[in-house]
Amino acid sequence: MKKRYAPLARNAVIASLVAGAVATGIVVVGIAGDDGPPPPAPGPAARTVLAEGPGAALSAAELSALIAGQEHRLAGSPGDHLSWAVLGSAYLAQGALLGDRTDFRRAEKALRRSLEALPGEKGNADAQLGMAALANARRDFATARRWAESVRARSPEQWTAYPVLIDAYSGLGSYGAAAKALRTLEKLRPRTVQTLMRGSRVHHDNGHHEDAEALADEASSRSGGKAERAAAQYRLGELAWNRGEPKEAAAYFDTALQLEPGHHPSLAGRGRAAAALGRTDDALRDYRAAIERAPMPEYALQAGELYESLGMAGEARAHYEKVRRLAAKARKYGVSEELTLARYEADHGLAKAAVQRLAQEWRRGHRNAHVSDALGWALYRAGRAQEGLKYLKRATTPGLRSALSLYHQGEIERSLGLHGPARRHLREALRLNPYFSPLLVPRAKRAVSVLGNPPPGGPVDVEGEPWTDAELPPEDDEPAEDREPAEDREDSSRRPDGDASRQPSESGSARPRERDSRESEGAREPGETRDGESSTTGSRRPSPSGT
Repeated sequence: MKKRYAPLARNAVIASLVAGAVATGIVVVGIAGDDGPPPPAPGPAARTVLAEGPGAALSAAELSALIAGQEHRLAGSPGDHLSWAVLGSAYLAQGALLGDRTDFRRAEKALRRSLEALPGEKGNADAQLGMAALANARRDFATARRWAESVRARSPEQWTAYPVLIDAYSGLGSYGAAAKALRTLEKLRPRTVQTLMRGSRVHHDNGHHEDAEALADEASSRSGGKAERAAAQYRLGELAWNRGEPKEAAAYFDTALQLEPGHHPSLAGRGRAAAALGRTDDALRDYRAAIERAPMPEYALQAGELYESLGMAGEARAHYEKVRRLAAKARKYGVSEELTLARYEADHGLAKAAVQRLAQEWRRGHRNAHVSDALGWALYRAGRAQEGLKYLKRATTPGLRSALSLYHQGEIERSLGLHGPARRHLREALRLNPYFSPLLVPRAKRAVSVLGNPPPGGPVDVEGEPWTDAELPPEDDEPAEDREPAEDREDSSRRPDGDASRQPSESGSARPRERDSRESEGAREPGETRDGESSTTGSRRPSPSGT
């Protein structure tokens, strides 16, 4: 009886780690069995999970206890592949919770030790999924997809593969594949907190905002522990912010912080909301706390832009420099901050550098709406507005329509003399979230004022040209002979169900694949051409308490 009890305890521990990393989009593994000697009696973390049921999140203290317990066990059983997988997953969850990227390196070391003890092809799915989750945390979504798809190919009923796949597909911009993985997860693990949280994200990415909110609210009500409920409250706060309700968003973030003090995503989120509500001292205090807790470049960039909007140029410059330093530090631990760096470069640095960074991301297969938006804006800032507009239309295709992307599209259209579409998209950005950026909202309002009302009879062109699968033309200074023939380009591994992801070559064209609302790829990776830079939803909401 004792030999059966302990594996079940460790199974529950790993299932709990899956939920514990939900707030940062990290999924960790689930143990399927134990061929080694029985482990010691479950420690505090395992007892918590057994009391609350699988899916209960672990706090920082519980993760620390679990890590210490696994290290003690491995000191006597260094060949135990399951304990190494548990340890790696615990380090990954701790790194996500505390914003400490050094834990990612420890996680990788432990997971590789597990794979050395038992290779993945011999059944070590737990360590393989841990490696997939680690790749997602480092924003290497193509690698995460490969690890997780290899597990799914062998064990399609292993539910822990699907949250990892959803994160990877979403990061790659394969929103149709993410939705299909969600449907499988819902069949295997219906109405669990993990499933509901992933469902909220997938529905939001596909434009189903009310469904996204309902699922996050249900996840909050079903959560078994404080850390788990804090993650759901943070998700509800983000959804409230995206629909332009900073007061409600701040209430959700407050609840999350009461449940999990120091929850750095909620600190930064509350900072944004406080700035929108005119409480700038509170906003700056929250940003300082978030950066101290988890020194992430995106928090420094947000704080820098708030300082700039307040006319505090010195503080803004200091935070912009911090963006570079923190990104360089993250790179040492294998974490990509290219999107944040590119956003910084496009608006505050060198637009050409932003284009270079984002073109590389595009070649890696990272073609989600956020990358499309940033790439289109960087091209515009580098003097290539017509080309940039193609990517913005891809980013704002119905589905994940953010106020920032709509503003970017409207400004590019305005620069091209497309006043009808520009007026429509700038007004939509302000209607969707009139607080989306302390720097850009005043510019959007001025642009709308300059454009004025449409001419009698309505604008001639409301939508403009749609996103197209056709290749974008090469730049004038790119000789045709320098571009690689289409038949010589390499393809990446195919996605399931015919959804083939094509990795474009350096020349930049991509062949069409199965259509999704934002997956038509056809755009050439933008090269460097010139130095010039141009100038610049509604049902009754659940209560912030989640009750």
